[in-house]
Amino acid sequence: HEDSIWTVAWARNEKDHYENIVSGSVDDKVKCWRWQDNKLELQWTFEGHQLGIISVDINSDGSLAASSSLDSHIRIWDLEFGKQLRSIDAGAVDTWTLAFSPDSKFIATGSHSGAVNLYTVDNGNKDSTLETHGKFTMSVAYSPDGRYLASGAIDGIVNIFDLQTGKLAHKLEGHAMPVRSLQFSFDSQYLATASDDTHIKLYDIHQAALVATFSGHSSWVLSVNFNPDNKQFVTSSSDKTVKVWDLVKRQCLHTFHDHTDQVWSAVYNDTGNKIVSVADDKNIHIYECPSNV
Repeated sequence: HEDSIWTVAWARNEKDHYENIVSGSVDDKVKCWRWQDNKLELQWTFEGHQLGIISVDINSDGSLAASSSLDSHIRIWDLEFGKQLRSIDAGAVDTWTLAFSPDSKFIATGSHSGAVNLYTVDNGNKDSTLETHGKFTMSVAYSPDGRYLASGAIDGIVNIFDLQTGKLAHKLEGHAMPVRSLQFSFDSQYLATASDDTHIKLYDIHQAALVATFSGHSSWVLSVNFNPDNKQFVTSSSDKTVKVWDLVKRQCLHTFHDHTDQVWSAVYNDTGNKIVSVADDKNIHIYECPSNV
């Protein structure tokens, strides 16, 4: 990429078993890379967005990617044939981060009004809106069992919706600064939230209770991502580091110092043995995952 990279996703395509890494940059481009034989090869460059890419996600079977941009459009890309399937106009500045639902039928995106909008993947129509009655929604995440959707806001409030009823289930007020990233654990028991207050908080979903606070970053925490083994998670920060945390012992396992500028995103691959990170330094780094010793 020719500019800062703000977002990254990693998934295996179930059909051809290729591992795809999709990155989105301020240079308006979405790129799809293939991870093979321990190296990264550029597969596709997707053009069409008019402004910087805020967020990318890959659907559950690894066949489609979605991207959201400062141009208020969501675009859906076919990773097998390298083409755009459709473009969704979300209206003036009304898309920020996005996430595929676990069944890949919907895309959720946060908006400046605080609402979370759900779009149907097949036709691009707006399906429904979840009202937070709060501030600008900066992050969204589905629980893997498809039951809950969580959203994080610029004022630090985290809302959890019950998707079966469409109602707000819990409101978590653990942070006082923007929550830029959140994710559910793979067993849908826990929610981790990352904030500009330098902390990561872990909540028990069913009790809506705070179980732990992780401290160690010296600046904003920009992303959080669970390992599929449910034993650890990774965070990236404006302090230029990527940290791996032990969920059970509640401590930092390892810190990577490879980037020279703020690290916008870090995610695991589907087996949880590798991590990819992207940053303002325009670089993509891949790490071997440290084990929980």
